[in-house]
Amino acid sequence: MKARSLLLAGLAAAAGVIGWAAWFAPRRVVLRRRTLRLPRWPAELGGLRVAVLADLHAGAPHVDEDKVARLVADINRVRPDLVALLGDYVDPTVAFGTPVSPEAVAAALGQLRAPLGIVAVLGNHDSPHGGARMRRCLRDAGVTLLENDAVAVREGLWVAGVGPESKRRADPQAAVAGVPAADAVLLLSHNPDVFVRVPERVALTLSGHTHAGQVALPYLRARYIPSRFGERFARGHVVERDQHLFVSAGVGTSRFPIRFLAPPEIVLLRLEPLAGTNSRSTFSIRGVAGGNVPRTHQT
Repeated sequence: MKARSLLLAGLAAAAGVIGWAAWFAPRRVVLRRRTLRLPRWPAELGGLRVAVLADLHAGAPHVDEDKVARLVADINRVRPDLVALLGDYVDPTVAFGTPVSPEAVAAALGQLRAPLGIVAVLGNHDSPHGGARMRRCLRDAGVTLLENDAVAVREGLWVAGVGPESKRRADPQAAVAGVPAADAVLLLSHNPDVFVRVPERVALTLSGHTHAGQVALPYLRARYIPSRFGERFARGHVVERDQHLFVSAGVGTSRFPIRFLAPPEIVLLRLEPLAGTNSRSTFSIRGVAGGNVPRTHQT
């Protein structure tokens, strides 16, 4: 009798975990606020706030057009200075999903508001499912799409971006080649594996792609995380060689619509210079660049 009770309790617990991972967890998007202190960040840009939105995978059961619109509204409410979009906008391959068009997703993202603009890169899921179409839709919506090139968003600050690592050779060196040596650089790369090739001058690399493992149990995450470096760049703030990377867990799901111990997120980063420099939050907008501004490269 006791053994049967234990079995039933175990089955109930397992059903609860599965229900949480398949229904509740993927829907509960959290807003994470982080302050990063960077060695290559000028004092005059201290306090700049960057909203990071990665891996929508629109079309998954938990991410429809209405969900994208709500995420946009959430970001607009925190009034970032700059918005970084990190790819994988649509994904019709998620189990039990319903396709969402690139036009619908781009139109919603076009409603984002930030004085320094909306900058984006593509992800690996964007290329096989209408990469050219996604590019066109984002640009038509006023989003600045970067592929191995860079854009000046204000005096002294550039944002560079690379193409998808698995579909087209991401070239961070080419992306920053035309940026003046004295200016600060943020680099967007959907896949964090690019970080090992990022030039020293880049202040911060922003990535997604990993979904924090999606099911973040130690053995499973190490085995299935989509990175050739395993858990090295799984999630969050990574510092190596005195260079800084931030990996977002993203919003959507890939292959199967489940998350466990890896909640979906949007992130608001506050960027400050390292302690020991003039680290007062002095950021102010003296010049604003919109979506159609010169780049260092066109590819």
